[in-house]
Amino acid sequence: MILVVDLCSSPGSLSKYEFVDPIAGILRRAGSIYEVVHFTDLSNDPIEGADRIILCGTALKDDLYARRIELFSWIKDLDKPLLGICAGMQVISRVFGGEIVPRPKIGLNGIDIVKETDLLGPPRRIEGYHLHNSGVTLPPGFEIVAGRPGEVEAFKHSERPIYGIIFHPEVRNRWIVERFVSIR
Repeated sequence: MILVVDLCSSPGSLSKYEFVDPIAGILRRAGSIYEVVHFTDLSNDPIEGADRIILCGTALKDDLYARRIELFSWIKDLDKPLLGICAGMQVISRVFGGEIVPRPKIGLNGIDIVKETDLLGPPRRIEGYHLHNSGVTLPPGFEIVAGRPGEVEAFKHSERPIYGIIFHPEVRNRWIVERFVSIR
């Protein structure tokens, strides 16, 4: 089972239709079993019962997740695949000692994949959709897999299958979510 964590400002927020439901749709079309839980309603049961976890993005002005970062302390000890999308990447960065920094970007942009990973494949340039006010600094124990030190587009934990991407694969790169389903 894949746990899809809704990071929108409140359970049932209209932003869920834009940021969470498309991820669930990709998983459904891939034949995956999943459960959607709002981050404020998260308990140990769905976390422990999941094979992998996706932290979804949210609207530009939603930042409750960043003000409630203590609710994500469980990520530090996670031993299963985790994908943070936009706000989800920001959560991962903060939990592991990085920072959320102002870095607004909206629209389709080129993304340079600089290191091969199971999630993004070999180095090359892809186009991705950005919708964020903030980016991240690289936390200790992570490496950049797309972008550059001043503009981290994607990162991976050096030892565990924990990934973060600042762009939205549900808009332009559904294959990324599909690949995540098969990561071990």
